[in-house]
Amino acid sequence: MEPDDSGHAGLGAPDTLTLRQFRYFITVAETGSISRAAVAVGISQSAITAAIQMLEQEMGASLFERHQKGMRLTHEGHRLLRHARFILTAVSDARNAVRIRPENIEGELNIGVTRMVSGYYLADLLSRFRHVFRRIELRVVEDDRSYLEHLLVGGELDVALMIVSNLVDHRGLQGEVLLRSPFRVWLPAQHDLLVSSSLSFADISAEPFVMLTMDELADTTARLWRDGGFRPDVVMRTDSVEAVRSLVGTGIGITMLPDMAYRPWSLEGDRIEARHLAGSLRTVDIGLAWRRGMPLRPPVLHFIELCHDYGQGRPRR
Repeated sequence: MEPDDSGHAGLGAPDTLTLRQFRYFITVAETGSISRAAVAVGISQSAITAAIQMLEQEMGASLFERHQKGMRLTHEGHRLLRHARFILTAVSDARNAVRIRPENIEGELNIGVTRMVSGYYLADLLSRFRHVFRRIELRVVEDDRSYLEHLLVGGELDVALMIVSNLVDHRGLQGEVLLRSPFRVWLPAQHDLLVSSSLSFADISAEPFVMLTMDELADTTARLWRDGGFRPDVVMRTDSVEAVRSLVGTGIGITMLPDMAYRPWSLEGDRIEARHLAGSLRTVDIGLAWRRGMPLRPPVLHFIELCHDYGQGRPRR
């Protein structure tokens, strides 16, 4: 008797689905005959018949109509065929992924990144990628979101790591979110508002504001303010996160930034506290973008997979 996919003899106990049953089912569906399917897979007709009967028992439906010339799929059989092919393809892909030796993969990878994302994610990601895929050559371009979109559409970049919630060319580019970062209010130590764990727009309406303009965050923050009907007194605009930290730490003003950028100390050693913004649903979404419809080469696919694992493994505040 032929071993099943678990390594044991037989076709599987009742109420147990095996990959072998799906393979036999697909072969019968494609050949239209038990006898032709038996020849195609090199086993007896009785083994094929038993597998189909057990599959029908498990599904609770007839999968084939028997007629003089062979076997014809029922409506339920057609529906199962699509899923059976998907299952076998997924298993094959999983096996191939495990068998691939990363040290043997060669090629090049052209990555784009915006400034804020570069400062908080890129170094660790590239370190992990280089450690595993040593023979893939990396080239990184840091620039504004609009220019990176241009390079992606033109095929000069394979993939970009950016704030995808600001993505403009949705027809030409495909975006995928890795991490959603909510806004929080940053305040200096000893500030009176720190007695609350969550602040409303009304709570901070009288405070001077420092605005970060990097990676179009000024536009994103302004949309958040409009959502809340909020008009702050902006005392300074800067594209430096460290400048924002210093200004908040010394009490020049407060700010409102995505949680991904928060660090508790300025370069001068001043403490910065953060509080949740009540009622805010808007987030800054960090993710990947690539040209829509473009076949993704193995180096690109492996980088995307690594980014997925990295995003899932990052601690949430």
